[in-house]
Amino acid sequence: DGEVHINELKNGSTEMFWNPTSEVRRQRLKRHIVLFEEQTDFESERLWQHVTSAINKGDQHKATQEKFVLEEEQRNAARERRESGTEWKPLLFRHDAGTNEWRYKYEDLRPWDPLNDIAQFEKDGILQTMERHLSTRMSNHKATCINNQITRHKRSAKDCRRRKTSDQPSNHSQNTESSCSTPESVQELSDDDGKYLGFESLCAQCGKEMNHLKEIHSAVLSLQKAQQDIHR
Repeated sequence: DGEVHINELKNGSTEMFWNPTSEVRRQRLKRHIVLFEEQTDFESERLWQHVTSAINKGDQHKATQEKFVLEEEQRNAARERRESGTEWKPLLFRHDAGTNEWRYKYEDLRPWDPLNDIAQFEKDGILQTMERHLSTRMSNHKATCINNQITRHKRSAKDCRRRKTSDQPSNHSQNTESSCSTPESVQELSDDDGKYLGFESLCAQCGKEMNHLKEIHSAVLSLQKAQQDIHR
């Protein structure tokens, strides 16, 4: 978000390459980082603090020295592990033998869903996404509950029709209302806050999860409102 110039050493001329406007600066992504005092020794900002400080002061010689010290410590640590036969086990990365590259263990490469994804956050180095809807596990469980209820509903309707056929009602009783009501069409099934019309309510686990997700969603909305107030 700063100016970038191209300096021509041969003739000493300077050309503006990039000059972000105030509109560009307003649209930049907000950066959220862990507080410096809460970082561990091997997190980049803390590990490279002396190199960064030297660069900011324009002291290239000091920055090079500090960088050499860090790299030498890493080489010595690798040498000691190799000599002692200690295997290095990264907490957050795994080695991909196919591409010979290190990959983040908890990477989520699916596109962002603005209708379902609420926020993405980091906890203990693990990136997680808070979603507005039920997780896949709960969705599958809910679908199983509904299918079981549909099966019971159809079985009840079949028993009802069988009783109607075997009763052989008289002419008088044919004009009266049947004691077994006609089952509702499965197509009329609708989802409204976890209640399914024409069927029994969700099982206890589904209901508990629904209430829990509603509480989380309410808390997120409250936080968003507080952030908007702070921004204003």
